[in-house]
Amino acid sequence: MITAINSENDYKAALHQIEELIDLNVKVGTPEGDRLNILTLLVQDYEQKRVESQTPDPIEALRFRMEQMGLTARDLVPLIGSRSKVSEVLSRKRPLTLSMVRALHKGLGIPAKSLLREQSLFESDEADIQWDRFPLREMIRRGWLKSRASDLSHNAHELMMQFLAPLGREWAPTVLYKHGRYVRSARQMDPYALAAWNARVCIRSLESPPRAEFDRAVLTLSFMHELAHLSTLSDGPRQACEYLGNVGISVIVEPHLPETFLDGAALLVDETRPAIGLTIRHDRLDNFWFVLMHELIHVARHLSADWVGFYDDLDIDDTSNPQEREADNLAGEALIPENEWRNSPARNLRTSDAVEHLARRLRIHPAIVAGKIRHHYKSYRVLNRLVGQGEVRRLFPDFGDADR
Repeated sequence: MITAINSENDYKAALHQIEELIDLNVKVGTPEGDRLNILTLLVQDYEQKRVESQTPDPIEALRFRMEQMGLTARDLVPLIGSRSKVSEVLSRKRPLTLSMVRALHKGLGIPAKSLLREQSLFESDEADIQWDRFPLREMIRRGWLKSRASDLSHNAHELMMQFLAPLGREWAPTVLYKHGRYVRSARQMDPYALAAWNARVCIRSLESPPRAEFDRAVLTLSFMHELAHLSTLSDGPRQACEYLGNVGISVIVEPHLPETFLDGAALLVDETRPAIGLTIRHDRLDNFWFVLMHELIHVARHLSADWVGFYDDLDIDDTSNPQEREADNLAGEALIPENEWRNSPARNLRTSDAVEHLARRLRIHPAIVAGKIRHHYKSYRVLNRLVGQGEVRRLFPDFGDADR
């Protein structure tokens, strides 16, 4: 069983196993399905480090096979799902999912390694970066850049060099590339906007470092249960962010940039310093506490020298990635333990009394219980008055800058 890829032979063996598993049409959630996910992550990591420049771009590989076989976009509908999905995939607005990879491999015979390659935020060297593609006007509006918003295309490189200067000489690999990063989203994020937001979070973390050194051992489920008790306070979200600074974790609230669809991120600012970025894209208490716990699980269990960032659009379920699946499950456990949920009236009753009963028992804000019920039933029109709508952004002055 392959657990690491350290050579070309390991790489070829892993690709062979991936193709066999795809041919078997393994199901998500089974041991074989988990094995496929793990092998995929190992292959992507190895390709990014060793053979990325030799591997064809997935969309280019798909277009090449279409040309070979005389296919049109309409011919891909049975394999990808719909005309709109085909259009979005071919225009790079939608990433290939594992189910799409499986269908394209079996239907068109495209090698799995060509389709599984994860694309860098930028595919070329620093000299080839299109600096004017950064959201410069929005960055100026938010005060990230000091410049007049005229003739930005000629000054883009200089402006970005000034913006990235606090990150030092190593800013390019840590900010601009997706090496060792995982992006959870059903929509194609703008890579330049994502890179700019990532840099902003890193810069703010360096400007206001946490008050203690980080000790991963502190981040137990018991610690997170206790942290969730702060949710009962009127300024609980702000206090939680400040408290995490006492255990070495910077929590930066930075509204998302257009075309990034982010709820939160867990990332390494340097080798020993983690940070959590929160966008408060959805201004609700239930959402805030779940996103915070989700990113804390990434910090506790997943950030490493090989995985330096996780960027999450939590509007979508991501059962294909074992790290995201674990973060979802343990974040829920940190807020509402499964044994408490099973034995609570709130599991079967979508009422305010049931919400209040479980919230009092766990010493958490009722919004967290209401959010759990809504997600459990996939019914997002119930308990609207209990999820803490509009109760988070007001606690953080950064939104004043973003909304100017």
